[in-house]
Amino acid sequence: MSFLRFATTAAWTDTVLTDFDTFLQDHAAAEKKASGMAVSMLSHYPDRTELVRSMADLAIEEMQHFREVVKLIYARGGTLGDDQKDEYINQFRKAFRRGTEVYFLDRLLVAGIIEARGCERFGLVAEALPTGDLKQFYDAITRSEARHHELFIELAERYFTANVVQGRLDELLDFEANIVAELPLRVALH
Repeated sequence: MSFLRFATTAAWTDTVLTDFDTFLQDHAAAEKKASGMAVSMLSHYPDRTELVRSMADLAIEEMQHFREVVKLIYARGGTLGDDQKDEYINQFRKAFRRGTEVYFLDRLLVAGIIEARGCERFGLVAEALPTGDLKQFYDAITRSEARHHELFIELAERYFTANVVQGRLDELLDFEANIVAELPLRVALH
């Protein structure tokens, strides 16, 4: 995804494909956490009507994705595992600023960037899979992540000026690129 400032390498895709069942476990956890994040956003900002509507829809969609990934895990003979620590997310949280409005902006933009990274990586998985139901599923997830990325950026632009959004987005994209460049490869979305 050209929006991002660090392109995921083919080595990441190769790593994921070596243990796709583990990747599915991580994917399920990511969808569940994304749903929880959307509920958290609508809970913390109940006065922002457009955000509440959007996050309610997003929470449901992410939980539907979680359900679909769980079905894939079960169909492959697996069981749902424990959520693992996500160093990418933990490091990205360090970018959040203190202060009500700047924290809100950072939450929106970081969520948008995370969705963009998911879009890029799910797209790489879809490209690498053979033709079939699993490839179609990851193609659909890729399109969904692209919509989610756009949603968060649009919400930021609804509540903040374009200059403020773009300035902070530039900083956060650089921050995220450094995180991705330095993290070791693992069988996980991030």
